[in-house]
Amino acid sequence: MEKIHLELYRIKNLKLVISRMPIMCNVNAVCSRPVSALPSLRYSQEMTDSQPLRLHNYFRSSASFRVRIALGLKGLAYDYLPIHLARGEQKLAAFAELSPDSLVPVLDIHGQKLTQSLAIIEYLDEVHPQPPLLPPDALGRARVRALAQSIACEVHPLNNLRVLKYLAQALKVDEAAKNEWYRHWCCSGLEAFERQLVLLPTSPYCYGDTPSLADCCLVPQIFNAQRFDVSTDNLPRTMAAFEACMALPAFQAAQPAACPDSAS
Repeated sequence: MEKIHLELYRIKNLKLVISRMPIMCNVNAVCSRPVSALPSLRYSQEMTDSQPLRLHNYFRSSASFRVRIALGLKGLAYDYLPIHLARGEQKLAAFAELSPDSLVPVLDIHGQKLTQSLAIIEYLDEVHPQPPLLPPDALGRARVRALAQSIACEVHPLNNLRVLKYLAQALKVDEAAKNEWYRHWCCSGLEAFERQLVLLPTSPYCYGDTPSLADCCLVPQIFNAQRFDVSTDNLPRTMAAFEACMALPAFQAAQPAACPDSAS
């Protein structure tokens, strides 16, 4: 199959080299191309080493977005390997070898495969401790983890793509009812998040003067809330943290619209 080489692009301070192969699949079935034939997109930064990590992810996946933010904050280069969830590429047998639960993201670290975004981010924070994404004290770490898990374990699981598909396809829920489901759980979860922030000292970000694991989780959830027209009017602390994060290049570069597979 003829390989198509696309020209070098720049996204803010990132360099992107894209190479992709044409997709051959039955439009009425899950695409059956091997993982090795999926598009490969490389991000690199001037300060990073010459052997980037490999991130299997999807531009609109909240969990993937979290890891992209963390990688950006750490200044780590990585190969961007898109897995199109809406097309079912995560169900490919070859991808199951990388991710037994058929979920993204998967971070390939020189042959070692890591799954689950929070585990990946904490690994990165231990191996690449600067800048830190968790506070130095045990109590602070517990506070940040609680905030992160409020999003990743309470809000996101009720509203991710496979849940929304099950509502629509298996339970025959119409579009309006599905969107109301999303808005209800997202709104109640973010309101709970706001109440947690109110109990903490005032700070530019979720916790402290620098972005943390909590911010890596919050920002993708706000993107989703905005996509589904969830009101954020009663979330002043939450939205202040979001705006502070989005002023930083690492968050800007990681957002879905900046991902090369966003137009696919």
